[in-house]
Amino acid sequence: MTPTPAPLAADVVRALTAAVEAGMPRARNDLTELVGCRSVFDPAVEPVEECDRAADLTQAYLAECGLTLENVQAPDGSRVVVGRADGPPGTPTVLLYSHHDVQPAGPLEPWSSPPFELTERDGRWYGRGAADCKGNLVAHLVALRAVREVLGSWPVSVVALVEGSEEQSTIGLIDLVPTRPDLVTADIVVIADVGNIAVGVPTVTTSLRGTGSVVVTVSTLRAPVHSGSYGGAAPDALHALMVALTSLRDASGRTVIDGLEDAPRWTGAPYPVDQVRADAGVLDGVSVLGDDGHGSVANAVWAQPSVSVLAIDAPRVEGAVGAIVASATALVGLRVPPGMSAGHAQERLIEHLHRHTPWGAQVTVTPVSHGEPYLGRVDGPGYAALATAMEQAYGAPVQRIGDGGSIPFAAAVAAVHPEVEILLIGVEEPLAGIHGPDESVDPEEIRRTALAEAIFLAGLGAST
Repeated sequence: MTPTPAPLAADVVRALTAAVEAGMPRARNDLTELVGCRSVFDPAVEPVEECDRAADLTQAYLAECGLTLENVQAPDGSRVVVGRADGPPGTPTVLLYSHHDVQPAGPLEPWSSPPFELTERDGRWYGRGAADCKGNLVAHLVALRAVREVLGSWPVSVVALVEGSEEQSTIGLIDLVPTRPDLVTADIVVIADVGNIAVGVPTVTTSLRGTGSVVVTVSTLRAPVHSGSYGGAAPDALHALMVALTSLRDASGRTVIDGLEDAPRWTGAPYPVDQVRADAGVLDGVSVLGDDGHGSVANAVWAQPSVSVLAIDAPRVEGAVGAIVASATALVGLRVPPGMSAGHAQERLIEHLHRHTPWGAQVTVTPVSHGEPYLGRVDGPGYAALATAMEQAYGAPVQRIGDGGSIPFAAAVAAVHPEVEILLIGVEEPLAGIHGPDESVDPEEIRRTALAEAIFLAGLGAST
């Protein structure tokens, strides 16, 4: 077992702090290059060469850090870049995870600056992937360079693993892990793909919801028909779809899926309603859902299942004609909390949509993602070491929260290496606006995250 280290010596912390600070101009340059890659792992959105460019840059950066590189092709065709460096005998192995692919930019109009050009405004760096997850990758790089510069050698064995299709839910790495468990063999895994509860507040995420999203198509007619001639008699596929989707929430907004029970309640830190309103940009007069009666929505977003209607394919308002819709399709996002099987929840969602679509409409439901939830341990030496390092880096005690998002890699690693400690940190605090227009990162979050990670690695080595 990895021993729990005492706080790292003050002179080493000062040296690492200076090295990380000196590395921030390079961090901006690296992030500029990475954001410039339109690395969406979907050839229908961006050319595959853009993902290759991001993978090539990742490989070059890790090689400069002194890691020995291996390129692995995942079953979905994406590239996984793996770098390794050996520490002294008897020291633990720490795996650092991130991903080099990004969400599509979406419509350009809502962006205040080009999404694939890193742009500074009011002290933040804007661009698709600036936080999720290229900013986290850069934090890893800054930490690795600082440790090597200050200590002159690796204090522990290091594995850096950066995948290339996380955002598209094609589960390339997830399918790879069971066949190549050696890629993720480690004592401690640090997943940098989350963020602090607020800027400057050191936070470790200890639970993740899984995913079981589906695409549902409702069809009622062979073809659209005149709404004047047949309105009131011909069944409207779009309306039928809306009825089915509406059935997934009760009047208070709580997710309800037939046959799916609520999970155990959240018992960690609260997530105040007012903070959610500000973080999510909820409009004045619009309710925040999931209030537990004590002014917190932590239970709703971290410990319970939820559905979101993510997209609908139907006629556009612009250019629409007076015809009853014959077929309509929606992407329904399902988030599944720890303690609940993602597969079971997805099956119940599919059954629910069939059951609640009216008028005998034809319904096709296709699963599009599957990732199991994850609940981390907080009693291990790795967590204790990280909490100590984060306190030294931030000068404040660590907060422990859940995350309503999904990182299937965590559950995949735990399945093949159940003894491993998995720790989740990162630069994606609420103001980052990940997955939306004007995604951004606070460079101080990169600096502090990198410093905490550098102290963490150095402290583990010093305690062995």
